[in-house]
Amino acid sequence: QVQLVESGGGLAQAGASLRLSCVASGRTSSRYSMGWFRQALGKGREFVAAVGWMGENMYYADSVKGRFTITKDNAKNTVYLQMNSLRPEDTAVYYCAATLERLRLRTAKYDYWGQGTQVTVSS
Repeated sequence: QVQLVESGGGLAQAGASLRLSCVASGRTSSRYSMGWFRQALGKGREFVAAVGWMGENMYYADSVKGRFTITKDNAKNTVYLQMNSLRPEDTAVYYCAATLERLRLRTAKYDYWGQGTQVTVSS
């Protein structure tokens, strides 16, 4: 069992930056690949970014490539999402998720999910 707790969301102006954190707890939590997903009001959940369990093999959605960076610190059991050049369309609830998959992390089945953190970007 893995528990995930996100933090770092909030209100930001367009062009600003935010950093989301997700702390994982559980006996083998460091062995999981991690992903970030988001869900805007009235829309389905979409993939944002993912990183392999060793902190390698990063994947990004086209809409965030070049603006967002995902990193994983296994010593702290934490995954980060650095979000730069924020846009109003980035407004959503952001969820952290964990999977034992090693590859194809955009479409992998994620077994554990956090509660989400709200990000709101004003124009």
